[in-house]
Amino acid sequence: MNAMQRKSGYSMNYRALADFRYEIRRFLSFSEQAARDSGIEPQQHQALLAIKGLPPGRRATVGVLSERLQIQHHSAVELVNRLSAGGYVRRHRGGEDRREVLLSLTAKGERVLRELSLHHKAELRMRGPALVAALKRAMQSGKRPNGIPAKASSSSRRNK
Repeated sequence: MNAMQRKSGYSMNYRALADFRYEIRRFLSFSEQAARDSGIEPQQHQALLAIKGLPPGRRATVGVLSERLQIQHHSAVELVNRLSAGGYVRRHRGGEDRREVLLSLTAKGERVLRELSLHHKAELRMRGPALVAALKRAMQSGKRPNGIPAKASSSSRRNK
C-alpha cells in the first residue's frame, strides 16, 4: 500500500477489476462469434438489439441508434445502410413529421435477432453467475472503509 492509499484509507483491488473485465470480455467474445456464425457482423447484431429493445416511448431513429451504440451519427447511417441492404431493417417516414426517418426490423431481422437472443440467454445462464460474482467483487473494491464509493475521476468519463 502506498502513502496515498494509507492516507486515504483506500486501496484498489486491481484483481477484482481485471476479473470483471475478463468476464465481460468472455461474454462479448461469445457474442461476437455468435453474430458472425449467424451471418451478420457483431455491430449489426448490436444495432438490431438496440432497435428492438428500445424503452417504451423511444422511437428508433438513426440518432437514437447512434446514442445507444455510442457511435458517431455517420457510422450509424452506414450501419443502417448495410442492415437495410441485407434485408434486416427498413426505413420509413414518421407519421407526423415526414422528415423523421424511423427504423424497424424486417421479418429476417426479427428471425436472426430471436435466434441470437436465445443463444445469448443460454450463455448468460451458464456464465452469468461468474459475471455477477466478478461485478460484486469489483464494486466492493471501489469502496472506502466507511462504505462510501470512491468518485470516478473526471478524466475517466467519456468525452463526446
